[in-house]
Amino acid sequence: MHDNPVIQAMLRRKSIRRYTSEMPSDETIQTVARAGQQAPFASQLGSLLLSRNQKKNRFKAPLMFTICVDVYRWELIMERLNWEMYSDDLPLLVLGMQDAALMAENMVIAAESLGMGSCFLGDAPFKATKIAAEYKLPKRVFPMVQLTMGYPAEDPPPRPRYPLEFTLFEDRYPDFSEALIQRSMAVMDQGYMAQDYYRAKKLMIPLEGDRLETYTFDTYGWCEHISRKWGQPYFPDVIYEQFEDCGFKIGKK
Repeated sequence: MHDNPVIQAMLRRKSIRRYTSEMPSDETIQTVARAGQQAPFASQLGSLLLSRNQKKNRFKAPLMFTICVDVYRWELIMERLNWEMYSDDLPLLVLGMQDAALMAENMVIAAESLGMGSCFLGDAPFKATKIAAEYKLPKRVFPMVQLTMGYPAEDPPPRPRYPLEFTLFEDRYPDFSEALIQRSMAVMDQGYMAQDYYRAKKLMIPLEGDRLETYTFDTYGWCEHISRKWGQPYFPDVIYEQFEDCGFKIGKK
């Protein structure tokens, strides 16, 4: 692989959940936000909320950004040009989530290059109503993801990723061999177990229904953990309600 400072910043990125109390300077914050703005976009449908309240922020992080899908701001511009929104809300949200996700990733890489760490908080959409009330958001703004940021007080290793051959497909999508599937699962499971990730956090999702528990922390890896997230009730069943509360109607005009 090629190597340069940008690639190094990307490859050493990991989730940081412990931070020093040092507050990044205004210049640093503006640099990170400006880097986020420069991400590719469909319609610049991403906007940022910032909290510097360390007592309140997750992990007591000096900074917590909330990256939003912001249709309200765009509709203000359309109104001044005598246009009304024609599109259904679903394509708006799909493109807006692309914009917001790309913005967030640019911010993470910028922060890494400036000696900071960060952690994505993926539960924001499931508590969008609460976040909207906290920041007094108008309708048509949806909190997509939150991002803690600051100077690291820990140095965990980067977490494993699938082998590239299980991710990069040229010309056509492959028919996966059983050997490749098993090898890819092993890379993830053995990588997480080698770092004692779930054992250290005492993190094993309980089983629902009549499944019998057969795993211990000696055998519980990433594949089983993520399967439990998506194979049984885990995420709150409120996402459509959260969209509606924020002024978005899926599949409706």
